[in-house]
Amino acid sequence: MRAFFSCVSLLLMAVPAFAEQAATKTLPPVSQRFAPADSGEQPDFQKHVIPLLGRLGCNGRACHGSFQGRGGFQLSLFGYDFQMDHAALHGKTGSTTGTRINVKQPEQSLILRKALQQVDHEGGERFTSGSWEHHLFQRWIETGARGTQTPRQLKELQLEPAEVIFHKDSRPLQLQVVAVWQDGSREDVTPLCRFRSNDDTVVSVSENGELKTEGPGDTHLIAFYDNGVAALPVMRAISEQDREHTLPTPARTKIDAFIEAKLNKLGIQPSPVCTDAEFLRRVSIDLTGTLPAPQEIETFLADPSPSKRDDKIDELLQRPAYAAWWANRLCDFTGCNPNQQAELGQDLSVQWYTWIFQRLQENLPYDQLIERIVLSRSREEDQSFLEYSQSVSAYFRDQAPAEFANRHTMPHYWTRRTMQKPEDKALAFAHSFLGIRLQCAQCHKHPFAPWTQTDFQQFSAFFKQVEFGVQPDADKEYRQLAQKVGLNVRGKQGAPIRPDVLKHAQAGRVIPWRELYIAPQSKPASLSLLRSGTVDISPGDDPRSAIMDWMKNPDNPWFARAFVNRVWAGYFHAGIIDPPDELNAANPPSHPQLLDWLSSEFIAHEYDMQWLHRQIVSSDAYQCSRTPNATNSADRRNFSRAIPRRLPAEIVYDGIKQAVAASDEMDSVRTDLTRRAIGHLSMRLAGTYAMHVFGKPERAVNCDCERVNQPTLLQSIFMQNDPLVEQRLAGSGWIEEIAALEQAGSSPDRASLIQTAWLRTVGREPNRQDIERAKQHLAQCPTTAEGISDLLWALLNTKEFMLNH
Repeated sequence: MRAFFSCVSLLLMAVPAFAEQAATKTLPPVSQRFAPADSGEQPDFQKHVIPLLGRLGCNGRACHGSFQGRGGFQLSLFGYDFQMDHAALHGKTGSTTGTRINVKQPEQSLILRKALQQVDHEGGERFTSGSWEHHLFQRWIETGARGTQTPRQLKELQLEPAEVIFHKDSRPLQLQVVAVWQDGSREDVTPLCRFRSNDDTVVSVSENGELKTEGPGDTHLIAFYDNGVAALPVMRAISEQDREHTLPTPARTKIDAFIEAKLNKLGIQPSPVCTDAEFLRRVSIDLTGTLPAPQEIETFLADPSPSKRDDKIDELLQRPAYAAWWANRLCDFTGCNPNQQAELGQDLSVQWYTWIFQRLQENLPYDQLIERIVLSRSREEDQSFLEYSQSVSAYFRDQAPAEFANRHTMPHYWTRRTMQKPEDKALAFAHSFLGIRLQCAQCHKHPFAPWTQTDFQQFSAFFKQVEFGVQPDADKEYRQLAQKVGLNVRGKQGAPIRPDVLKHAQAGRVIPWRELYIAPQSKPASLSLLRSGTVDISPGDDPRSAIMDWMKNPDNPWFARAFVNRVWAGYFHAGIIDPPDELNAANPPSHPQLLDWLSSEFIAHEYDMQWLHRQIVSSDAYQCSRTPNATNSADRRNFSRAIPRRLPAEIVYDGIKQAVAASDEMDSVRTDLTRRAIGHLSMRLAGTYAMHVFGKPERAVNCDCERVNQPTLLQSIFMQNDPLVEQRLAGSGWIEEIAALEQAGSSPDRASLIQTAWLRTVGREPNRQDIERAKQHLAQCPTTAEGISDLLWALLNTKEFMLNH
């Protein structure tokens, strides 16, 4: 008996191991299992029926997935609402040729007859009689056409192979997609997937997942199934001869190691490192939004130190112009727009800019900077409404105004006119701090991400309590102050400040101000963070705190990556994920290991923004020459060479002033940020014609694409003919110096002037051909001053000046 129980015990102990092995076995694809008409399996509505409807295009936006449906039959777009779809399939139809689902006579079901083109169907034939698709649908109907009461959770999609490197003569390759569910079950779902090539000039894909090489380059193949999206990197070497090429020296930085590893796979040879003059101009513009001064260029070129580039980077990061230019970029991402402010648009946008500028000068860690925006309220801790109104009024008084930049938090992000609804706040927040676009999920399942309309609604709920107006406990004091200054208050939300009311604050009096506050919540709530965790919110909690804690978690999939990617895009022609504000599974990074490393190290270095800038601009990838070679001339996504980029609007504006400034003003025109378009003039110049022509963003929509750095014909016309450019040249202090010397009877050194003209504009010494052509022109001019003015005009209109290269 004892032996018997021992055997039973051993058998029972073996059951879990056996069950685990069974659970990890991958089911073969439905195309095999339902190939015979007499399959005994019952298809699953979520796992098989809905995905097949998607692959056949039935629930697409051009068919029954559109908002109005088609032919009286509507499915949820991309098949995310199982109850709705099941009800629609079982619903009544206006057709006289039968019902959609006929359990008693499955072959008479309209979903089969129309798909087989046995009756008129606008969508045409979707599958053939006797096919596995036909058998699957008919078997589902035969077994009761059951729906899905509790949706299963898809854990991941696994693609095999994990990477594809084609050769010119490679045969087509069959992709396998395995769905792994939360319970551990696995199934080959290749026939149920939708596929898309992100660049069909590199690889094309059939509806069954067969890949075919089309040309050299690299891209991703995207697979869609249920709520999962997976990407497969696909490459074909530019040159078969260079495909196995190994670089002669090891990578100098970690960034270069990641980039060069991929270049080796593609057979791409990177361009050599740029010259010192190219580096200085490029890094000065990118880091500080400023052209290097002639003397700075000459000193740098003459410096024999092997560490001079690293030393220059450290120096530039300490300049106030670094904080000024990157404050502008952060204002781009966060939406600082004078026209959107609910109170005194331009004044508040200037405060917004100066607050971020101050934080960058302090090198406040990025997570803390964003936290002070996200968790901001108008009243500082333990501040009464009267004290709050006194402090805000002090920012506007004419005599000794208080500094808004000294505030601990910055509430203007939440007080814009476009942030009135929770949904608006959710869209803006996701774009600003997560680099994702949620617009699609506002109405239906996102086509390229796992987010559904329910996910969007739950995320929006985090912002329902964020209010701008008059707190109930301050209503009496608010109205008393409003009466004193003649502010007419209607409703509970108060009234915006008018210019006639602002005059009281300018004179030193206290006026009432609406405020950003968190309205109390009546009951607890459990909310989802875009399928990246669930948070319980209790009454009295600020729900934004839960979001901020979630973003600061090192495992957050977007927060650090979004900023790292945007900074990278600021230095190159594209982001590692491009567009930089479209972080979703169907838009994978070109260099995933590089983005992972930069993001994790950025977090490990406590979100030190200067560390991030230094790492990027110190790399050989950033310092590559723009000169292409035979292997990289067509490369625009692997960072094998510098891609010339048009100067941003603010830098064009400042650069013209810097090029024509008097010799004794060369420093002040660069360091006086109150007169710089990248500095404190930034918000006051917003909306001007010059800024519009050169693509300064209005920051009115949630898209990084608002800043346009592409050259246009209108920009060329502006530089050649606009009165602004003519005025700058006519009032040039440097030209006046030359004219004064000539009037005094002196003969200016033309060779020295030609050299200085090139250094002032394009940041390099002129070559022999440049000098000869310039001398010929000067010889034909009535005066040297007029000739140099012509030279400056011509240089300002060159591609070399207008592009950062």
